[in-house]
Amino acid sequence: MADTREKILMTALHLFARDGYAAVSVSAIAGALGMTKGALYKHYENKRDIFDSIVQRIYQIDAQRAKEYAVPEEIYDVDPASYRDITADSIKIYTLSQFTFWSEDAFASDFRRMLTLEQYRSAEMAELYSSCLTSGPIAYMEDIFREMMNKGILKEGNPKLLALEFYAPLYLLVNRSDQAISHGELKELLNDHIERFFRNNAAHQ
Repeated sequence: MADTREKILMTALHLFARDGYAAVSVSAIAGALGMTKGALYKHYENKRDIFDSIVQRIYQIDAQRAKEYAVPEEIYDVDPASYRDITADSIKIYTLSQFTFWSEDAFASDFRRMLTLEQYRSAEMAELYSSCLTSGPIAYMEDIFREMMNKGILKEGNPKLLALEFYAPLYLLVNRSDQAISHGELKELLNDHIERFFRNNAAHQ
């Protein structure tokens, strides 16, 4: 049963990414899987149930990846202590892994493409897009950089501007990866950006 639920989830997300959430019906999902709607309803109550499971999955993955790469799992207001011992190396490794995740992982790529399509059609989707791909990551990096300034790792400055400067190339390069450009080349550009960023903003040069 778990395998069937997973197949439904992945197939639905792929259809949402290709055609948009609003355009895909339960019948279309069932048809793509070669099953009846009745069989699908044994695993998910409706299309919204599938969507909610997709969102829950992406947040679970995000928390697992943060833990794996030793960066904060929660926002600053929930767990400020976890922001106080972050190193430039951990940020670099995590950021490079984020590029690979959002550009190459099938689940993450389809989730991103779904939100890109739907952000202009739904306030809820626009908010989710912002939380996962724009304002959320920028706020996260702002809190990290503020703590790094407080510890004397980075030069004093505006942490929000630093967060924008740091995150913008990652966002752009992830989107560029959709145009079949070499992921290796894009990742190398991102690596060079990260190294230059920390070199230029280090408190002790």
